[in-house]
Amino acid sequence: MEIYEELVARGLIAQVTDEKEIRDIVNNGKATFYIGFDPTADSLHVGHFMALCLMKRLQQAGNKPIALVGGGTAMIGDPSGRTDMRSMMTIETIDHNVECFKKQMSRFIEFGPGKAQIVNNADWLRDLNFLDFMREIGSEFSVNEMLRARAYVNRMANGLSFLEFSYMLMQSYDFYKLFQEYGCNMQFGGDDQWSNMLGGTNLIRKKLGKDAYAMTITLLLKHDGTKMGKTAGGAVWLDPDKTSPYDFYQYWRNIDDKDVLKCIRMLTFLPLDQVNEMDSWEGEKLNEAKKILAYELTTLVHGEDEAKKAEKAAISLFAGGGDDANMPTTELTANDLTDGSIAILDILVKSGLAASKSEARRLVTQGGVSVNDEKVDDIATTYDEATLTEGIKVKKGKKKFQKIVFKA
Repeated sequence: MEIYEELVARGLIAQVTDEKEIRDIVNNGKATFYIGFDPTADSLHVGHFMALCLMKRLQQAGNKPIALVGGGTAMIGDPSGRTDMRSMMTIETIDHNVECFKKQMSRFIEFGPGKAQIVNNADWLRDLNFLDFMREIGSEFSVNEMLRARAYVNRMANGLSFLEFSYMLMQSYDFYKLFQEYGCNMQFGGDDQWSNMLGGTNLIRKKLGKDAYAMTITLLLKHDGTKMGKTAGGAVWLDPDKTSPYDFYQYWRNIDDKDVLKCIRMLTFLPLDQVNEMDSWEGEKLNEAKKILAYELTTLVHGEDEAKKAEKAAISLFAGGGDDANMPTTELTANDLTDGSIAILDILVKSGLAASKSEARRLVTQGGVSVNDEKVDDIATTYDEATLTEGIKVKKGKKKFQKIVFKA
């Protein structure tokens, strides 16, 4: 099966502008394509994961990826899927996040001469002359058409700033620059980006004429960037310091039944014949599919050793075993103790099992916390240095665990 047909079979293709041409270019390894990543945090998250997997698949088929990090567009903020305006970040924060993205992307994509490239749109956006830009680029866009774009629908209800309104022009200009300077002939993105992406394709064709034949394709995101990887505790990050390999494994292990087979098809690199056989799985077999999904994706992001550790820890914990060597661990120091002890509420916050003391208090009063398999029902409960040196096992609900240990 050719790569384009495989993408279709995996449910990844939602819309295209020129299907025959796109199929031929991709299948023959002639695509130089880009996907954009705005550095709104210091780590990529699960919402970026499908795009990274797509880039890996296409590179393996001989195509050349451009990972465009939005050091420029992040100064505005994409309004797609938003009901409020994004927080403004400093240039220093944005540049730090860009460097973090670059390191993480190298786990998925092979960079180097003749291979993949990382490009930062700050190189052309930050020094733009406003009047020149509006005369050259703004004149090509119809406000009437822009206001119908899906990207602006949610923001219009609460007031869309001109800053955000200009985002489509910025993203379109990205494709225009990449086409001219890097030979980029194709762009990929989530289905919430369709209007912005069409803007870039149309801009190239308007400005450069018939010889400029840029193409657009979007992905069918069952979990789009605003939903995928969101949990009660926040985002699921690809950085192991922000989301441990165990918690990453558990996120996929606990995914909804209705999504597990779709995610196996879209995100794993298992052969399609094997994936197709799973389509009829139900009951306990569906539970086995979740284990396969969790293991495969944890291997992709964190490596096989960490995936094995996470799997072993999950089996031990949920089977009631005593092996907690691979359990996620929070180490406390003397600075974390007050008069030689620490309260359960502080433990929950420091371990990340609760986002705040108010949430921790609610968890305890509602019976959702146990320590060493005994329920904690008093918010004033404390643990001293001697107990913590031996280590305690804290459980939140049925599926969240942390080992808490004191290190002198």
